[in-house]
This record gives sequence, structure tokens and C-alpha cells, in this order.
Amino acid sequence: MPQNLLVPFDGSPLSKRALEYAFDEYDDVSVVVLHVIDPTDPGYSSVIDVDVRNEPLHGSKDWYDRAHEVEAQLFDEARELAADADGEITTESAVGDPAREIVDYAEANDIDEIVIGSHGRSETSRTLLGSVAELVVRRSPVSVSVVRGPET
Repeated sequence: MPQNLLVPFDGSPLSKRALEYAFDEYDDVSVVVLHVIDPTDPGYSSVIDVDVRNEPLHGSKDWYDRAHEVEAQLFDEARELAADADGEITTESAVGDPAREIVDYAEANDIDEIVIGSHGRSETSRTLLGSVAELVVRRSPVSVSVVRGPET
């Protein structure tokens, strides 16, 4: 039975489902919610409605400040989900490639399992589009539970 879970969280419905799943499936576990700011994706925070005409220049100090504001909102949302499940979380953040940062965090910390959301894409679609969850599953040093969404 895992004691320490890592749940990558970007605010998407699937990351929310993954966090809910972690609390539904496991009792008395420590849950770390990890948010990764991806500097290669100017719209990484697209789960939050923004007017792109008013957004700061990608990669600028203002862009990173905005990214951290979005991150704070996401952590508040994750805390609310945890509280609804009578659970608690620890929040962590990283900047970089999401799959790499998730795996690196699991390797560097006492993580027993990663619980991650993933679109239920077809084999062809997954190959063409790539998937953070797919890369995490392939590279993870620990067990990974994939919470799937509907086929797309």
C-alpha cells in the first residue's frame, strides 16, 4: 500500500479526477500535488480563462509572474478538492518539461506512486500528439496509476 502519492495538477478536469481518485482509493496517505510551469508552452495555463491580448510576452518576468499567479489559483483549487475528500495535500512546483519534472520529483523524493490523469486517446493519436502521462508511465521509477478520460 503506497504511503506517499504524487499527483501532477494543471487544473484540467483530468488532473482534478486524478486527485479525487487518489483520495477515493487510498486511506491515510500523504498526497503531494505538483504543478509544473512549462516555459516552452506559452498557453500552458489555458485551463484558466485569459484574454491573450492582455497577456505578458512569453518568457518575460511578467509572464513568469502570471504563471505563478495561475499556479496559486490551481493550488487553492486542489486544496478545496482535498478538503471535500476530507484530505490534505502538500503543494510543490517546478519549471520545465512536465513529464521530466514529474519523474525527477518522484525520483528525488519519497514517492511510492504517481496518480496522473490522461486522455483516452487512440494509439495513433497518442503517437502523433504525445502525452505527458505516456512519458511518465514509461520513465517513472515508481508505480503509476493513470486516471483516464473519455476516448478522443
